[in-house]
Amino acid sequence: MVLKVAMLNIKEGQNELFEESFSKAEKIISSMSGYISHDLKKCIEKQHKYILLVNWETIEDHEIGFRKSQKYEEWK
Repeated sequence: MVLKVAMLNIKEGQNELFEESFSKAEKIISSMSGYISHDLKKCIEKQHKYILLVNWETIEDHEIGFRKSQKYEEWK
């Protein structure tokens, strides 16, 4: 198993827009081959910061299967 950790800095005042957009992204992420689970956490000290944790079966599932997928390109 591979854990992908992403620190996400959102423009101040854009949290609601980000969270709406992420609801679309998590459907894409969870549909990918090799996906195991994910968790998005909001920082309690700085409201515009998040951490995204995604568990993949292999690094290739993340780097190739997800990052190079048509669905990711359309969402990005």
